[in-house]
Amino acid sequence: MLRTTPDSVMPTYLLIPKDAPKPAPCVLALHGHGYGVRDTVGIRQDNTDRDAPEGYHDDFGVQLVKRGFVVIAPEISCFGERTSHYEHLEPRRRPTTCHNANTYAMMLGGSVAGLRVWDGMRAVDYLETIPQADTSRLGVMGISGGGMHAFFSACLDLRIRAAVISGYFCDWRKSILSINHCTCNFVPGLLKLGELSDLAALIAPRPLLVENGTRDDIFPIDDVKATVRRANRAWRILGASGGIQTDYFEGAHQIHGHKAYDFLQRNLQGDHS
Repeated sequence: MLRTTPDSVMPTYLLIPKDAPKPAPCVLALHGHGYGVRDTVGIRQDNTDRDAPEGYHDDFGVQLVKRGFVVIAPEISCFGERTSHYEHLEPRRRPTTCHNANTYAMMLGGSVAGLRVWDGMRAVDYLETIPQADTSRLGVMGISGGGMHAFFSACLDLRIRAAVISGYFCDWRKSILSINHCTCNFVPGLLKLGELSDLAALIAPRPLLVENGTRDDIFPIDDVKATVRRANRAWRILGASGGIQTDYFEGAHQIHGHKAYDFLQRNLQGDHS
């Protein structure tokens, strides 16, 4: 458990490779909607371990530690052990945890997205205290709601040196604003500052890989490609060689990883070992 505020604690998994040099590069691994962080670290919803990846997260926290990264995987607010329960209400009156948390946050002038970024920063603060982690070589990787978390974290926390955003990198008018979407995606007043492709300039020129399935019906592939083209202007202006890297794969809303793990090794470890 990590304490993130005087009134909040965050369950967190810390995965440390057995044979990696010390200190080793590290990755903040951010899960999406589902039963929580356990789905990234090889644990089923019934708390039994699994030997092979399952589900749309593909146990990517485990995949990262196998490649020599120290991995910190927090339980994102509103999921898993951080879920609120509404059994005292009639079923038709029960809100989702994300919805209720974000409506409260908006009434207080904030957002769940902001809370999650703060939690991610506190996770990195903890990494800075342990000898196994080299936070000068820090990456972030997230899928879906964790992709949102990874996007905003990379925008706001300059300690992050490379980012993989899976199943999220799409202008909001073409994705979360075009269909019914979880309330936790919305930040009051954000669109006045610009679209996702505009705010992505806050990440440039740091290395970024966008991963998206061709059959992802939440973040449509053609709109993702258009968003990447628009966002790439910032990387070109800042002279980043190669611009935003992409992995457009045949598949749905899921972690792919075929380019992502090599991308993080190349940019944080300096090789493909």
